[in-house]
Amino acid sequence: MANAVYPPTKKLFLDGDIDLLADTIKVTLVDLADYTYSAAHDFIDDVVAGARVATATLGSKTTAGGTFDAADATFTSVTGDVSEALVIWKDTGTEGTSPLIAFIDTGVSGFPVTPVGTNILLTWNASGILAL
Repeated sequence: MANAVYPPTKKLFLDGDIDLLADTIKVTLVDLADYTYSAAHDFIDDVVAGARVATATLGSKTTAGGTFDAADATFTSVTGDVSEALVIWKDTGTEGTSPLIAFIDTGVSGFPVTPVGTNILLTWNASGILAL
């Protein structure tokens, strides 16, 4: 699978229902042995709990020239399965209404990552996280 913006989310962007700067945006390490990307997935509850290894909240978010970026993220004291992908999503406080934004499984430095109980630093590409 190549990196993708989840198709149901494109409508949310166009309708103004996702504000990458104002909303709580999270990134989750994902074990691809337990999750397979689907263009039909729309909320974080579509990523089974067993596939979600660790989650961090994105800070210092920016949008410029159609590109979304944020500060590098730290996943704290991570244990669990090997993670081969990232899922970015908007946290509404309820999994069934928290929209998936992007699936990233290529171009991530240091991936796959094997959790060993320490912090994992996610360094975003210098060109940003995603462009629309």
